[in-house]
Amino acid sequence: MMPADLDTDAARLRAALAKTLADDGVLTDPGWRQAVETVPRHAFVPGFYLPAAERDGQGLTVWEPVTAESDHGRWLAAAYSDTTLITQFDGDEPDWKAPAARHGGAPTSSSTLPSLVVRMWADADVQEGHTVLEIGTGTGYSTALACEVLGSADVTSIEVDPHRLQQAASALYGCGYTPTLAVADGLYGYWPEASFDRIVAACSFRAVPPALLAQARPGGKILLTLSGWLYGYARVLLTVGADGTAEGRLLGGTVSFMSARTHAAPAFGNPAHWAAGLPETGRAARHSPERITAATEEAFHLRFLAQCAVPDAQMTTVGEVVHLVDVVTGSAATLTPGEGRWEVREGGPVKLWERIERVLSAYDESGRPGPETFTLHVYDGGQHLRHPHLPGLPLPRP
Repeated sequence: MMPADLDTDAARLRAALAKTLADDGVLTDPGWRQAVETVPRHAFVPGFYLPAAERDGQGLTVWEPVTAESDHGRWLAAAYSDTTLITQFDGDEPDWKAPAARHGGAPTSSSTLPSLVVRMWADADVQEGHTVLEIGTGTGYSTALACEVLGSADVTSIEVDPHRLQQAASALYGCGYTPTLAVADGLYGYWPEASFDRIVAACSFRAVPPALLAQARPGGKILLTLSGWLYGYARVLLTVGADGTAEGRLLGGTVSFMSARTHAAPAFGNPAHWAAGLPETGRAARHSPERITAATEEAFHLRFLAQCAVPDAQMTTVGEVVHLVDVVTGSAATLTPGEGRWEVREGGPVKLWERIERVLSAYDESGRPGPETFTLHVYDGGQHLRHPHLPGLPLPRP
């Protein structure tokens, strides 16, 4: 049973959220502020998971289900916090009438934190009169904000998970929003509604899908997050040319999105099996793996640059040993800490850590340039990240 003053409490919390986002400089446009004050986010998140204070006996995060019925106050407060709310793990849609706690798992759907949602629409320069394709409907909250500003007729949103879209559609229609919705893979956009003035992706891709360029009007803009199997991320805003090419600069900030499901990393097996085939002796590493694994903005940026150098590599740590594995070429490397240095052993056709070291050295020699100084060029047959003082870094072929 919902409290009788739910609407009043929700309106008060929405106003407080909008004020916080405005005070933080995130919400500057009056139209988007009114949307945040109007759209009832709680209607799009009937249930979600929040992390427990302590991990379980195996060291896994315990995710506690939160619903209006189980803990109304916690549910409503979280719905209007500037927090990403996980709504699904490992592709399994929960039964929110009788939800169970989760131990570990990979999030596969969420309601993105409102500040990032608003920032995405602002960064894409979405304005009244634009037709928009949103990739990744999720809970539908972001879709509702767009409908509130643009009108439902100009908004198309696609989602690869049919059950997730069904839930989002129910919430959207229940709130009076009627955008075009479809179950579709964002890798291919949505041809029936093309062309679009703006395309905004709430998932990440290994490379810019060609279909998105073909579905954007000349002069249109595409905002998406590039990621990969090293879990390096970079946001890019592309402007599409009349010849079908596109280019744009990377955007700053540590933003990550779940991968498009068709771009998820493959299983790579047992790291020990890969390491067994490496030379017995190695060399001293010129750069330590902390350059790309530290919890800093620079490491976040460097991990993406490293990923561009070895786009098919994956990384895992077993004990103190860092393993790099490339399931495409059969290459592998290990980095083992020693007395004041890291020892590298590499095997296969691609010297994985050597390639990463070249990028890290070039980055240092060019003055450690930030993300905003890099330009992504997308053209027929290739996609390259470029900088005046660094060699071109190819992305995986789309």
